[in-house]
Amino acid sequence: MSSQDDLTPEEGRLAYTIISSLLEGHEKLSDLLVLMAHSMDEDTLQALTGTPQWEAYLGSKRDLEQTRSQVDDLIEKLKLRENA
Repeated sequence: MSSQDDLTPEEGRLAYTIISSLLEGHEKLSDLLVLMAHSMDEDTLQALTGTPQWEAYLGSKRDLEQTRSQVDDLIEKLKLRENA
C-alpha cells in the first residue's frame, strides 16, 4: 500500500464510525433474534435453527467477530498515526 493509498486520520475515523454503526446494528438484530427465540415453542425453534438461513446467520455472526478485531486494529493504527 503506497502512502497515497493510506487513509487520513479523518477518513479513518469516518470508516471506523461507519463500520462501528454496522456492527452495532448487527448486535441489536442478534439481541432481537434471541428475544424472539425465547418466545417460540421448542418445535418452532428447532425448525428455525435447522434452516440454511440460520446457518448463514451464524456464519455472518462469526465473520463479524473477525471484522470487530479488524476494527480494533484500525483504531490502534489511527491512534499511532495521530501520535506520530
